[in-house]
Amino acid sequence: MKRVLVVLGISVAALSSFALSDWRRGEREPLWPAGKMPDAQAHQVGAMTDEMKDADFLASPMRQMPYLEWFEAPANPNGACMVLVSGGGYQCCCDVGLIKLWKETFTKLGYQTVNLVYRTPRPKGLPVHQTAWEDGQRAVRLVRSQAAARGFDPEKIGVIGMSAGGHLVTMLATSALTPAYAKVDARDDLPCHVNVAIANAPAYNTLGAANGDPRPQDGTTVVPTINPCFKFDAKTCPITFQHGANDVYTPNGSTLCYRELRKRKIPTELHLYADKPHGAFGLDRALEFLNQIEFASKLAPEVDLMGRYASDAARGAYEKENVWPEGKMPDVRTNQCTPYLEWHLPKELKTQAIQIVYSGGAYCGNAPDGFEVAPMRRYLNGKGMAVVTMKYRTPRPAGLPKHQTAWEDLQRAIRIVRAKAPSKGLDPNRIGIMGSSAGGHLTLMGATSSRMRAYAPIDALDDVPCKVQWAIAIYPAYALTDGLDCHNTTGGNDDSAVLAPELLFDMDTPPTLFIHGDADGWAAMNSVKAWEQMRRMSVQSELHTLALRNHCFQRKASPGTGSYTWMDRAWEFLTAKGFNR
Repeated sequence: MKRVLVVLGISVAALSSFALSDWRRGEREPLWPAGKMPDAQAHQVGAMTDEMKDADFLASPMRQMPYLEWFEAPANPNGACMVLVSGGGYQCCCDVGLIKLWKETFTKLGYQTVNLVYRTPRPKGLPVHQTAWEDGQRAVRLVRSQAAARGFDPEKIGVIGMSAGGHLVTMLATSALTPAYAKVDARDDLPCHVNVAIANAPAYNTLGAANGDPRPQDGTTVVPTINPCFKFDAKTCPITFQHGANDVYTPNGSTLCYRELRKRKIPTELHLYADKPHGAFGLDRALEFLNQIEFASKLAPEVDLMGRYASDAARGAYEKENVWPEGKMPDVRTNQCTPYLEWHLPKELKTQAIQIVYSGGAYCGNAPDGFEVAPMRRYLNGKGMAVVTMKYRTPRPAGLPKHQTAWEDLQRAIRIVRAKAPSKGLDPNRIGIMGSSAGGHLTLMGATSSRMRAYAPIDALDDVPCKVQWAIAIYPAYALTDGLDCHNTTGGNDDSAVLAPELLFDMDTPPTLFIHGDADGWAAMNSVKAWEQMRRMSVQSELHTLALRNHCFQRKASPGTGSYTWMDRAWEFLTAKGFNR
């Protein structure tokens, strides 16, 4: 039997008398006592767009009251609550479909879900977010007050929002110690902090967009600064930011917030999707984030990556060859190994694209088939894709930059692959490179500096271009000036740490996928700042950081986390870009 909720003399019937879908027939709780709503303005309403279509809506005496909409209790409660926040530019609450998706997803996972419907359109004479922020802080207090009755932990309250809702979620997550309104009753003695936040395409996160405009300080022509409405106080909680890289509500607002959380060592993730416009993307990444930080459940035991990908069953033809002709290798050092390539063709070729893969090792030693190489080549062979693995020269060459001989080997390897691709039924104009750690730095070298010759030509093969069509940089090291030979000393957050000078970002720089552990000593800001530079050049790239994960995050990982599914990000990137057709 449906419970009737009566709060402060206002009944459910008064708040939900309009024609709505069955899934929105939850228990409704007004946010404010009658006559005590702060900054009340006659033009504002507390409603989502579906109920505003009702002919009787505007005549309702309750149309101005924002409310909570409590959905059914989960069948298998996990002790947590998720507050759902619509977007709409602070002009309306329009994400009805998203609220439904989030409600169904989180309820199934065991969360108590509740929809926050705040006042819109924008208040007059106040910041665009002010009344929504007041409603948001009040809502969290009301949610916390009902924790015991509804069976969840009052310190397990999460928020998820989109667009203006993503901005409001960021406000609630970073600024709980700044009162949005003066106390109206005893419930305002409860704290209004949240414990985790999922910010999808947060709008207005840069100073230039604080008045609610989409484009100012979008990060392409003017270096953006963060909106000062975010206080990043002592109650700031873990946040995952999910943003389209082609969003007019700039994704640089998310990278700026990400920087601030990293400075405070608060677990956070950043997911930026190449070519995606304004929208909510990557709900699965948000769920993996919640798993990784153990918000509502304990992590599953970690699984060894090599054990998961132990078989070469998907591989067909195999061939090995040296990178250089006898006696023609440049910058020879007697202490270095001999570089070579290995062709791994799939049994069933499903794409003409080619992925070149190599490992890291601080330019001191690189395993030709270790955990940074073998799983990916087996994964891609299973997808029907050809893989070429490379062992480049190590250890570091005496008297030369640490990466010099490896860079020479990579440029020559790309030329070999391009020249031989047609004879193997492959496309010479669909070649990508991928490496981890020092190999990630080498990937950035190959991707950003292909117009500069790493070595003088030795034969006709060196007339073949060495540019690539995509790159995959996994926790690249040495990309910033504060970590050229060792760990990043500032974590990459100091603005004096700029991109390494050997990364030229020339006009052949291709779209790049970055994946980086958030707790990596070779800081995730290596990837973030490289991604920002590519965006300034209109190179649509993708980035995923993984909370609490260090260097070599993939060696062992728990199921249900981004460290476990990371190779799927590479396939999704290739698919979205059309490289693996």
